[in-house]
Amino acid sequence: MVSTKPIGAAQLRAALVPVLDWLDGTAEQPPRPVLATAVRTSLRAFAQQYPGKAVEVRVPPFAAVQCLPGGAHTRGTPPHVVETDPQSWLALATGRMDWATAVQRAVVSASGHRAEEIGALLPFGIAGRLRHSE
Repeated sequence: MVSTKPIGAAQLRAALVPVLDWLDGTAEQPPRPVLATAVRTSLRAFAQQYPGKAVEVRVPPFAAVQCLPGGAHTRGTPPHVVETDPQSWLALATGRMDWATAVQRAVVSASGHRAEEIGALLPFGIAGRLRHSE
């Protein structure tokens, strides 16, 4: 079961710092558990900052969250979905890649008219201010 305990800035920082050098291209990919923690924690923090159930953000194989206020789906595939890989999500969340570049490179899939709203919210919070020296 996913924890509903709020993600604090220190917890988000602790989850993301170990992957920053990899995102910057100066280190090898971190171990799977480190990568999973960074993705899950950042997705939960994003959903916490932008609560709701209008858009589902998926980062397989690690996590998916629902966010943004508005109508919620109850069964089946939601009408508004953003899906990307772990490296691209973390790059978007930390400001190392912008939405337009992600769409152009086809590393993010956005379906439904509300899915594009996610791009305007990235990078978010403290994640967008982290640099590899932190």
